[in-house]
Amino acid sequence: MKKTIIQILTAFLLFIFALLMPFENIVIRNFLYIISYLIVGAEIVWKAIKNILKGDVFDEHFLMAIATIGAFAIGEFPEAVAVMLFYQIGELFQDYAVDKSRKSISSLMDIRPDFANVKHGSEITKVNPEEVKIGDIILVKPGEKVPLDGKIIDGTSMLDTSSLTGESLPREVKLGEEVLSGCINLNGLLTIEVTKEFGESTVSKILDLVENASSKKSKSENFISKFAKYYTPAVVIIAVLLAFLPPLFFGWATFVDWLYRALTFLVVSCPCALVISIPLGFFGGIGGASKVGILVKGSNYLEALAHTEMVVFDKTGTLTEGIFEVQTIEAKGISKEDLLKYAVHAESYSNHPISLSLKKAYDKEINSNLITKTEELSGLGILACVEGKDVLIGNEKLMQKKHISYTKCNEIGTVLYVAIQGKFVGYIVIADKIKPDAKQAIQNLKARDIRKTILLTGDKKVVGESVAKDLAMDQVYTDLLPSDKAEKLEEIMKEKSSKGKVAFVGDGINDAPVLALADIGIAMGGLGADSAIEAANIVIMTDEPSKISKAIQISKKTMRIVGQNIVFAISVKIAVLLLSAFGLSTMWEAVFADVGVSVLAVLNSLRALRVKR
Repeated sequence: MKKTIIQILTAFLLFIFALLMPFENIVIRNFLYIISYLIVGAEIVWKAIKNILKGDVFDEHFLMAIATIGAFAIGEFPEAVAVMLFYQIGELFQDYAVDKSRKSISSLMDIRPDFANVKHGSEITKVNPEEVKIGDIILVKPGEKVPLDGKIIDGTSMLDTSSLTGESLPREVKLGEEVLSGCINLNGLLTIEVTKEFGESTVSKILDLVENASSKKSKSENFISKFAKYYTPAVVIIAVLLAFLPPLFFGWATFVDWLYRALTFLVVSCPCALVISIPLGFFGGIGGASKVGILVKGSNYLEALAHTEMVVFDKTGTLTEGIFEVQTIEAKGISKEDLLKYAVHAESYSNHPISLSLKKAYDKEINSNLITKTEELSGLGILACVEGKDVLIGNEKLMQKKHISYTKCNEIGTVLYVAIQGKFVGYIVIADKIKPDAKQAIQNLKARDIRKTILLTGDKKVVGESVAKDLAMDQVYTDLLPSDKAEKLEEIMKEKSSKGKVAFVGDGINDAPVLALADIGIAMGGLGADSAIEAANIVIMTDEPSKISKAIQISKKTMRIVGQNIVFAISVKIAVLLLSAFGLSTMWEAVFADVGVSVLAVLNSLRALRVKR
């Protein structure tokens, strides 16, 4: 870019010197014009020649070359230099805009780790992350990037996950927790056992996703590519006819006048404002989304998102935390602490999510000496002997089978009824928590004119309907197997309008078939779950449902900018083309129209990068 700026400034100073100095000899003035032209235009002319030799004749380099050389041929030296000078200034603005957009997306590339500290016994070796194998032990020091996905086997620390999620708040990690590559270790020393090779790691998959995003073009981009393909040769043919037909067949004015009009026509016709600003608008939208932890796999998906009519949600892990926790403890005849103690000891030998939830709520060491007997009662619950007392813990059927009088619980969730020595002593409710921003997410979608929000879940009717009611969703379908979800989504998709789109939001693990079936598959990445990145078109890296409406907002803003650029560029082009064909505009005006439109379109495209966190 520095080289280009120096070239433009040098050529501009020579051009101004030749234009303003009172040279007696016209040859010196013209010589300065030619030098100025060669400084900024030689590269363009050379590109045009190379493209012609390759068979790619009708591009902007050809248009600029033929128009400026033609201007020299009819003695319009200042205008020839001005055309190339302003064209290069326009290109400089475009390069700057593309560079700014690329830097926004490439900020993600900073998550690529440079090395890994592999530990072999007491020896530590610094190696390329691609050489590290599953099961290897690596050390991550404060300030270093986590090079590969793995599990912490020693140490605690705070991790900066902003490069993955867009969120500035650090995340605390400790022994036994999973960590993802691309995060930055802020303070403590971490010893990590590698669970994935570099090619399968989160950082590698995200980088691949971002690098390939621009290859999936939107309909708007494809339209512009086709438009330019037919438009450019058409204007060259019109320019040739404009130069020769009026003076030769109709005797209108002189050949030089009509040639000048034809050259002006060629300068204006250059479609660079459209060809560059449209992809740049989408590029900016994808870059802006990545800043807030929304990864879009291509501009075609960003465009489709703007036409979303219905959003269909999975429940567990999408609108809810997917983590079962003790919500209620209701004791009768004993304290809540004792009720939980007996329940957790009775369930202590199980690794079932219910048992894990009880252990988490108890948050004390379990004394196995208190337990002398455990027996699993299939489909009912558990019988255990704790502190010499028979403890029954299970569902309603267990209470009924053992003829124990109990108080029925009407709360939503998994209810564990507890009896000690044949007497009912209370119940514990374990349920999946709704995500903090889930309600706001549904409200935001309705505010963005989403016609329907629908819940598809494999849970029981009472659970599914309770979640849908709490979140004020429009429809809910329950008791669905994964194959049922796909069938139900197909039915829903029949309700959309001809241009409308249906988005499905899932956790990316068990929803891959439905994510692929929807017009737009949106996955809750959970800091980058593998299947989420692979199956979905858009990945919400922060795991927040509220980011879906943010993605739609970015999409609609990007489409507005792209639409403005198309209408503005084509309108100005047609107006100035008509003026130049009738001799009502000079080449100077043509240059300002062409470069001005390009610069304004590019600056407008840069707005897509601006996304509030």
